[in-house]
Amino acid sequence: MNEIRILGVDTSLRSSGVAVIEVFGNQMRALAYGRIYNKASLSHSRCLAAIHPEIDQLITEFSPDEAAIEGAFFAKNVKTAMILGQARGVVLAACALRTLPVYEYSPRSIKQATVGAGAATKEQVAKMVMRLLGLAEQPQEDAADALAAAICHAHHRGLPEALRLKPV
Repeated sequence: MNEIRILGVDTSLRSSGVAVIEVFGNQMRALAYGRIYNKASLSHSRCLAAIHPEIDQLITEFSPDEAAIEGAFFAKNVKTAMILGQARGVVLAACALRTLPVYEYSPRSIKQATVGAGAATKEQVAKMVMRLLGLAEQPQEDAADALAAAICHAHHRGLPEALRLKPV
């Protein structure tokens, strides 16, 4: 049984959740979690520029083996979808520059793997993340989503090779 570290990211332009968990067998623990917060007064380009060094710092400090990111979801607002795609692109580039493989999971898959229900609420996800990782306090919503993405990937790593996702 090998130990693995997973970087989880729930991307957003203004408040991206980030987390690093360590997995050994069926045991998981959070090494770090929080969010990358960008003020509303910052331009889109400044927000995107601020995301990269934060992701790079997490990779430098914790040396994750793999990354899990929440995939793009269907959005009625095209502008919102494009902005989310740009933020995700920054995270993907930061990981690629460090040769960190990235796995993408749908919001529904992340909820299913963490809570057991694809339609779980954010509150349910945060509470289950807290329980699974033995956290003393409920994490902030974006951080909980990033932890959930990492947990989802940890669960998927246990699947037979033929059923596992390939890195994006």
